[in-house]
Amino acid sequence: MSGILKSEGFLNSFRKSPFLGIARGLPPEQAVACAECCVNSKLKFIEVPLNTSNAAAALKNLSEEGAKRELFVGAGTIITVQDLQTALDCGAKFIVTPGTNPDVVQKCVEKKIPCIPGALTPTEIMRAYMLGATAVKIFPVSMLGGPNYIKELRGPFKNIPLLACGGVRTENVKDFFKAGTDFISFGASVFSIPDMESGNWQKINHLISSICSCVSTE
Repeated sequence: MSGILKSEGFLNSFRKSPFLGIARGLPPEQAVACAECCVNSKLKFIEVPLNTSNAAAALKNLSEEGAKRELFVGAGTIITVQDLQTALDCGAKFIVTPGTNPDVVQKCVEKKIPCIPGALTPTEIMRAYMLGATAVKIFPVSMLGGPNYIKELRGPFKNIPLLACGGVRTENVKDFFKAGTDFISFGASVFSIPDMESGNWQKINHLISSICSCVSTE
């Protein structure tokens, strides 16, 4: 997986499988089952947000499992440079943030770690990309019209890789891709904490497969 550390290699791999799971609240002891679920459902990219209890342990365990499989594990909700260092220490292969902290983005550029900072307005999107973002997360996209907002952004931003986040569901996945998003992400609607805690990975597998099957990546 060494090639994933280079932004170009990361984007090429991500475009072939443009779905990002967000496992917020993943219990560390469920990391093996989570990795198996991702592999079985053909999900290749997943992030563990660091703002919940035991998140660092969950990220470390899932990163170790991902290294044994074709599963790329990143860290989400990275707000500070200290968060970034924690994520990298736990084995994160890419970084996702809710907003754009220039220090975090620039540190990722220095370390050649793919970084997807969050932005919402055109000004924020431009700023994030000019700082060196690998792609830009449009969050929360549902608050500004979902697919229609992505479509409007594609007018001026034809070459900036965009990740739609917030309000993505099975019913609108196709609409997001038709509107021009490069990637989509989904979190609690699929990776619910009760299901992860109880080990209901069969249900999670079904939900992931339902979303990913909406769009052909061939």
